Amino acid sequence: MRSREQRPGENLTAASTLRIRPAVEGDAALLFQAEYQTSLIPGRLISFPDELDPAGFVAKIVWLREHGCYLVAEALGQPVGHASLEPMPLRAMAHVFSLTIVVHPGQTGRGIGRALMAALLHWAEEQPHVEKLELRVREGNTEALRLYQQFGFVEEGRFEKRIKLADGSCLADISMAKILHFP
Repeated sequence: MRSREQRPGENLTAASTLRIRPAVEGDAALLFQAEYQTSLIPGRLISFPDELDPAGFVAKIVWLREHGCYLVAEALGQPVGHASLEPMPLRAMAHVFSLTIVVHPGQTGRGIGRALMAALLHWAEEQPHVEKLELRVREGNTEALRLYQQFGFVEEGRFEKRIKLADGSCLADISMAKILHFP
């Protein structure tokens, strides 16, 4: 059966069932492209488009297969979002995982972020070494802020004027966290 091609701006989740699955190396180019497009939207990703590394996506997928969690949301066989949980690099902070969710452009407001968050939390809650989840979100990303709060994340700090956009304006970066289990 041949996979249907996505037309620009077409919302693939409207008439389909969302599937969440582990990321594989073959996803890297599409995930890079989605992050590239997302980085063009002011205040969504911190990275500017030219700062994204296509080769880094394959390495991250492979590394997180053993050390964390990297998921892809699909609708009609096409990626519509991705998310990861990555351990902090130092042993003293290895119980803390950094959470990232990217809902691909044109796919927001369809429950993709919610489905990815639920899947990440399910994975994390089954890992006894994952005790705390942390994330950063820009102040203008109100949909994401609301989602994180609904899943029990609380604001731990606010970094005023931390993110400088291409037009020179600045945004606050909000640090949020959720304690899962602590011995």
